[in-house]
Amino acid sequence: METFERKKHWENIYQTKELKDVSWYEPNPQTSLDFFNQHNVSKTAKVIDIGGGDSFLVDHLLDLGYQDVTVLDISESAIKRVKERLGERAKRVKWIVSDAATFKPTEKYDFWHDRAAFHFLTDEDEISNYLETAKQNINSDGVLVLGTFSENGPKKCSGIDVKQYSEKTMTERLNNFFEKIKCITIDHKTPFDTVQNFVFCSFKKLETI
Repeated sequence: METFERKKHWENIYQTKELKDVSWYEPNPQTSLDFFNQHNVSKTAKVIDIGGGDSFLVDHLLDLGYQDVTVLDISESAIKRVKERLGERAKRVKWIVSDAATFKPTEKYDFWHDRAAFHFLTDEDEISNYLETAKQNINSDGVLVLGTFSENGPKKCSGIDVKQYSEKTMTERLNNFFEKIKCITIDHKTPFDTVQNFVFCSFKKLETI
């Protein structure tokens, strides 16, 4: 799917569906928050949520006192929705409208979080570009967390094909740039009472000579 078509698709989703009418709705993003806790992420760390859409992670991070949070999403409509929800607090967040596959950061991050954006990249060039961007723009002691549909999860989401991963295939795909810290699988219950199986892995950058 070309970039323009992908953007159009997601704008339509966020313009026509309510927050509780999407499968990724998660009022308490506990799995993601657990990774913040496990890695003792400083409240002053530079954090980016890739494909954050109108998820509630940013609300929780602000509640916890995080001071440097960026949310990126391909959909301007999604970001508008979460800004409206946050009200004045939205001014404390940096907002970026961009396709994750072609994102060009202007700063480096200490904690790069991606729940369910990476698995929409099915083209090899886009996957490679995403990982190269993460490698170049995560600080040397930073952490990368990816959450994708597992091999037991859906093969499509919102009408788009996804790339499923296991702990093994994700680790192998990233091993040129990153070293695995931890992987878990979780079941996400959707608002429609279906279950989606995810694999979440955390990584640290490999030391460069």
